[in-house]
Amino acid sequence: MEGAGGADGGGKMRRRACLCSKDDFFPEESFRTWGNYWGALKETPARLQDRLLSRSLETTELHEVKARSQHEMKRTLTWWDLIWFGIGAVIGAGIFVLTGLQTKEHAGPAIVLSFVVSGVSAMLSVFCYTEFAVEIPVAGGSFAYLRVELGDFMAFIAAGNIILEYVIGGAAVARSWTSYFATLLNHKPEDFLVKAHGLADGYNELDPIAVCICGIVCIFAVLSTKGSSRLNYVASIVHILVIVFIIVAGLTKANTANYTPFTPFNSRGIFKASAVLFFAYVGFDAVSTMAEETKNPARDIPIGLIGSMVMTIIAYCSMVITLCLMQPYSQIDKHAPFSVAFKAVGMDWAKYIVAFGALEGMTTALLTGAVGLARYVTHIARTHMMPPWFAKVNEKTGTPVNATIVMLSATAVIAFFTKMDILADLLSISTLFIFMLVAVALLVRRYYVSGVTKRANRNKLAICLLLIVGSSIATATYWGLSEHGWVGYVFTVPIWFLATVALRVLVPQARDPKLWGVPLVPWLPSASIAINIFLLGSINRASFERFGLWTGFLLLYYYFFGLHASYDTAKESGEIRGKDGLEWKKIEEGNESSITNAGPGNEASPIPST
Repeated sequence: MEGAGGADGGGKMRRRACLCSKDDFFPEESFRTWGNYWGALKETPARLQDRLLSRSLETTELHEVKARSQHEMKRTLTWWDLIWFGIGAVIGAGIFVLTGLQTKEHAGPAIVLSFVVSGVSAMLSVFCYTEFAVEIPVAGGSFAYLRVELGDFMAFIAAGNIILEYVIGGAAVARSWTSYFATLLNHKPEDFLVKAHGLADGYNELDPIAVCICGIVCIFAVLSTKGSSRLNYVASIVHILVIVFIIVAGLTKANTANYTPFTPFNSRGIFKASAVLFFAYVGFDAVSTMAEETKNPARDIPIGLIGSMVMTIIAYCSMVITLCLMQPYSQIDKHAPFSVAFKAVGMDWAKYIVAFGALEGMTTALLTGAVGLARYVTHIARTHMMPPWFAKVNEKTGTPVNATIVMLSATAVIAFFTKMDILADLLSISTLFIFMLVAVALLVRRYYVSGVTKRANRNKLAICLLLIVGSSIATATYWGLSEHGWVGYVFTVPIWFLATVALRVLVPQARDPKLWGVPLVPWLPSASIAINIFLLGSINRASFERFGLWTGFLLLYYYFFGLHASYDTAKESGEIRGKDGLEWKKIEEGNESSITNAGPGNEASPIPST
């Protein structure tokens, strides 16, 4: 591991030839030589303890970490842009593809209740994201929020799942794009897939069109954020018009007899469908990553996030009500439910409008997802948990070109091989896990400030959080293992309720939001934790096994690379050497100085002691 880019002419020639050097990927002291790396590995236990206990400062995320991208992202977005980004990011493959399978096999006409449950869970998460995005307006989104409140290690685990969420989500949308494109051209949804008999089942239907659409989206994503916003704005308007057409035209063929029976698969089917259909709401968190490019985060982000989610929930529920009124649930097509439903009621011409609208929605979902993921990766790389090469912002375009190209390339590869059902379940796990962590982080933010919160209150907070999370896990586990039992809920639900009451009554809040805050704290964040974990209990075992493999890979990467890179970066950013020469004072640990009004132009405002 010798350093690259020396002063000699040969080093300069090598740099020109490959456009980057080892220092672009591993510039930290631990990776300068093999001897340094071996020494770093021997210090792993001490370094791991340091990173587990360290929390980043808001000011660090807002200024020092952001400066590592070399160039500023351009503040060009308003609340109007964010609303359309939110609509474009969310309304995509989920409603047009997954609805058919879940309605036919799991929920029946009660699919509308599945969308309501998923929508409530998503809206609770929206509230949590909004407060963080207003207070800490950086491109890192939930990664930055968790790094400030739960520390480096939890932020890294979340970071890996954020990347998984967006890459898997983009791949699912790209494959769905191919299916509806085939429908638009009067083909069956699977006609454009290439069968590879030598590959394992689930990975043997190759999709070259998905790769092409990822490449086209990549071009738009790297050119300009404002340009992407304008394209998304126009495409989303067309998409909304198509949704209105589906609802109005579909209701002219409504038959209320199709709503009987309403719940053919009982409540278990409703919640199972809800867990998978949560995929339909994925993408709103991409709006929070745009905070760094928003003109007035305190005003624009709440309007953008909450406004887009309200519109999305209303659109989804209206569409599935219409679908189930048009056709008996047992006859709904799994792959292209809306197109086939119009054909079944004698409106064959309408399937072209539906397919066109679906393609519009999926294209905007791909674009906004690519924009959001690139900004997540940029901020993660700023902390050196990923190679800092990903953090570079292009001076001309003001966009993170490296992160955008690499992440969309990964999306294209997965879309090329992997079937939709595998992608949907895996996506829901990673997303629900991250949203649960953000809700926990919000409670920590409100009730704990290092140096301000008394030890007794800190301990009470820890106990309440353990009871809230533990009872939620117990409820979800009981739901997953017991199909007809109810005794377990008599214990788990009251424990969750009493733990939330105790947090509200016994632990004083250590911090009030400066610009915008989640209402009804701790009830809304606690409910978000419970619902997200409960929905996890409805996902199949195979998906959890894949999730476990991914988590294992993340831990290995962190042990051998991410831990040492982030430790060196934190040390070089200003930590003070301890008396014994071995320990370092953690300036990243939260204290009163971290309590800032994070909007542009706002100054720090200390919180009085409790």
